[in-house]
Amino acid sequence: MKKILIIISLLLTSACGFKPMFSGTDTDIYVSPISGINGIDLRNALWARFGGQREPGATYTLNVKLNEPVTQYKALERTGDATWQEISLTASYALLHGDEQIASGSERAAESYTFVRYLVASNASYNNAVQNAIRVLAEKISARAIAETYKHSHKNAGAGK
Repeated sequence: MKKILIIISLLLTSACGFKPMFSGTDTDIYVSPISGINGIDLRNALWARFGGQREPGATYTLNVKLNEPVTQYKALERTGDATWQEISLTASYALLHGDEQIASGSERAAESYTFVRYLVASNASYNNAVQNAIRVLAEKISARAIAETYKHSHKNAGAGK
């Protein structure tokens, strides 16, 4: 049933002239180095979203500053021991076309994880939560960057007519 609904929606949208922003093309966005281990992971996730690594001479440049993770307790036992925590990551970014800044903003992603007494399990749970938050940040930032580059390139294409 789900497949039938997808096929019907594709048929309906193709008839109306709908075209995805970057159908079949990669974006030409260079992601500047992001400091820290989490920054390396975020940069790799952004590259994956943009269709691969680009050289510094790309059409657009994305500069990202990733803040250190913030952890807060979400659940406590009666003894005062923490059992549930939340990790949040915040990144600010600027998208440039040459020297012109065409977009900027800040995104936040949070992920909860179980905090147990066993150190190895707690570390694994924490690391998984950080990786999940990085993936969410990459999705948010890349969606905004792709939309802005699409808007910018079509604005410029329209001005050249």
